Amino acid sequence: MKDSRQNRREMMLSTARAIAGLALAGGCQPLESEVSQKKLCKGGFKIGICDWTVGWIADVSAFEVARRLGADGVQVDFGMADDDLPILHKKCLQEKHMATVEESGIEIASFGMVALGWAPYKSDPRWEQWLGEGIEVAHLMRVGRILVPFFGERDLSGDAEGRAIVAEKLKQLAPKAEKAGVVLGLESWMSAEQNMEIIEKVGCPAVQVYYDVGNSHKKGYDIYKEIRVLGKQICEFHAKDYGDEEFGKGEIDFRRVREAIDDIEYRGWIVFESSKWEPSKPVSAEDEVIFAKNIAYLRSVFPPKV
Repeated sequence: MKDSRQNRREMMLSTARAIAGLALAGGCQPLESEVSQKKLCKGGFKIGICDWTVGWIADVSAFEVARRLGADGVQVDFGMADDDLPILHKKCLQEKHMATVEESGIEIASFGMVALGWAPYKSDPRWEQWLGEGIEVAHLMRVGRILVPFFGERDLSGDAEGRAIVAEKLKQLAPKAEKAGVVLGLESWMSAEQNMEIIEKVGCPAVQVYYDVGNSHKKGYDIYKEIRVLGKQICEFHAKDYGDEEFGKGEIDFRRVREAIDDIEYRGWIVFESSKWEPSKPVSAEDEVIFAKNIAYLRSVFPPKV
């Protein structure tokens, strides 16, 4: 049994390396995320959890926590650093994550790039460098989506000039992402209209919205309307509620969220993110109890078969 597992792991890694060796140039193929979402449409939803929510950012220990909590997958962050992001720049960590997926059965729902929250989008060259490299790693590891955050000083909701600059930068990266089968999902404080402003300027299906219902509700937007406005421009969802850590007791009506999601015919990952997290602090036993309840709650609203 162990030898069989090892052979599967070696085959998986060999295939990934072969894929990585292919030139990203050439005729455009259907986006990998689109193919994955279509497969999921035949069933229903999968429930994930962010590795930073459980305090194991860029660390495979998050997969064991996800398994204990009852999740189907982990949103994996590329890691925190001043210049080199652990998973982005260390092949051994990429292989370790792929092997963990094979052994555990817990999937990688998508990638995150929290470090971008500390890089000035308008001027820091690391922004384009990291994202360009992230596209290559996602392609290698067959992960179809990368969360691209715009928060704090990088908030674009009140910055029309910033939105225009970011749109131009994304316009340069989008063809590479499209050819690699990777979607760049913008997560932010922006309204649906402001998100669409960027998406329309970029004009490529590889740039979409990563919609966080908690963030948008906190900003005062009508999330149930916004989901319908954005429609198929949403590549993935974060489930979060600032009103109460335990879902069903806070401000987000997840059953109304489900109705809106049904209207746009989305089937795919719903990723749980806590409104309170510390990337270097493993989740406590007390919080695990709440997180497990939230994942069970999400599964009741977003079942694997519809």
